[in-house]
Amino acid sequence: MKEQTKILIIDDETPSREALVLLLKSANYNVKGAGSGKEAFELLAEDEFDIIITDLFLPDLDGIDILKRVKSVSPAIEVILITGHASAETAVRAMKEGAFDYITKPLNLDELRIIINKSVEKRQLLNENVYLRKQLLDKFEFANIIGASPAMQKVFNRMKRIIKTDSTVLIMGESGTGKEIVAKALHFNGHRKDKPFVAVHCGAIPENLLESELFGHTKGAFTGAIKDKIGKFESANKGTIFLDEIGTMPMHLQTKILRVLQEQEVERVGSTRPIKLDVRVISATNQNLEEEVKAGNFRDDLFYRLNVIPLNLPPLRDRVEDLLPLVKHFLRKNCKEMKRPMMTLTKEALEALEFYSWPGNVRELENIVERTVALTEGDQITPEDLPSAIRTGASTRVIERGVDLPKTISEIERKMIRDALDLSDGVKAKAAQMLNLNRTTLVEKMRRLGMER
Repeated sequence: MKEQTKILIIDDETPSREALVLLLKSANYNVKGAGSGKEAFELLAEDEFDIIITDLFLPDLDGIDILKRVKSVSPAIEVILITGHASAETAVRAMKEGAFDYITKPLNLDELRIIINKSVEKRQLLNENVYLRKQLLDKFEFANIIGASPAMQKVFNRMKRIIKTDSTVLIMGESGTGKEIVAKALHFNGHRKDKPFVAVHCGAIPENLLESELFGHTKGAFTGAIKDKIGKFESANKGTIFLDEIGTMPMHLQTKILRVLQEQEVERVGSTRPIKLDVRVISATNQNLEEEVKAGNFRDDLFYRLNVIPLNLPPLRDRVEDLLPLVKHFLRKNCKEMKRPMMTLTKEALEALEFYSWPGNVRELENIVERTVALTEGDQITPEDLPSAIRTGASTRVIERGVDLPKTISEIERKMIRDALDLSDGVKAKAAQMLNLNRTTLVEKMRRLGMER
């Protein structure tokens, strides 16, 4: 880690500069020295540095000027100022201009090492945050949401039209269809992508805690409220809040959510002071909210506020064209994580997956692929490697769709006879023996199946 840290020392006093360069090199830092601001900027033009340690007073430029110029061009470089003439005014000015820290002469080397280590840790944290942010943005690009079927293309087309808006969106679909993934894609492809995305699973939070979770509370608002707490809406300010399972929300909280949507403000539990917000609301449900409105379980005015732009996610059984791409995606992901060679599916295994009804949708498919990769010994997945529910469910769905049993049996017989003849080099007596048949019976079956050879 230290070997990768590049430090530039700027000091017009040659002995102290050279001594500091040697000391930091001995601590395994990559260090260069400059005797003036001009020489320092020549080095900065040729090389990249992580940290600059500069004297405050130099012949051509002072340390504050160097700090300002460096920060205007490369804000990520940390600058530490050193001076023998300390003053509170200079220290405040240095910190305002973006200095990482300020240290006085004579140098305390232990103190300087601590400051350098802290600046290295800060840079690493910032780099990690940038990397993770990019990973997050890449993950939720539209291109990374798998769906070539007409049903999913219809969803994508609508998503593309609304990403630049702040309109309220209601995502509807069965459990496991990917409603939160769609919500994140809308957020991370829109103009709020650099602001918070806060997800609240309304059905997973006890009713007596949900109000406090959503709106926050003040100290003493109720037993156990020992300090002020920011709610999820405040945490999502300038960004997006995702209210999953909105259909489970109690009626009294529906009224408060409606007010938030209308007024763009919240009041913490125990307070009467409104807090202004700028939040985009995306909600999701696996319930039929129109039916819930008719039944008196959901406010009609809130439903209309939430349903400005509806998005209906199709169940997996209605987008069978997406099954194979999804399976391949989950196979690659899990094989990589489990450090296994890429696995393949037999034709029969794929057919079993295609005929299954997928009540748990894409989430169920992902879990089954993970389990199958973990438990299958070979590199090829057969129907026997799949859960019994898949095999039974597939058979049941084939029958429900309607099946020509005599034709299916004939196709199976034809294939087995052909395989036996191939293995016996066309010798019918040997093939009949493999199939536990008399030769005459085999010949008769071949004639009936149109397989004379």
